[in-house]
Amino acid sequence: MNFRLKTSKETGERLVTMQASTGLTWNIISRLALALSLKIPEIPQLVENKSGVEIHRNAMTGENDYIYKALIRQHAQRNIKDEEYFPDLFNAHLERGIILLENEYKHAGNYEKLLQNLLRMEN
Repeated sequence: MNFRLKTSKETGERLVTMQASTGLTWNIISRLALALSLKIPEIPQLVENKSGVEIHRNAMTGENDYIYKALIRQHAQRNIKDEEYFPDLFNAHLERGIILLENEYKHAGNYEKLLQNLLRMEN
């Protein structure tokens, strides 16, 4: 069982940039990114390039790991094994979601408007 994931270099840089511009911690940003990715019906592509930041599973999901696993399993519409869930699918959703979140932030123009826009999003 793998308890660490490694992002792509680009995602690592996006996490750092978003953290600096919003004041949110990287794990909150990652959770928002995951939520945005889960809104897209297609399963994201798995990550090949893993030269970014390393994230420990406990730091990312904490006591709610089973909830994140259930969300990703429901999105995949099949029973997934633990090693498929983390790091593979979790990382794939993070990679796709951070791009979506960054675009939302750029569109909003600032942190406060970003949160307002995220709260207004429909299913």
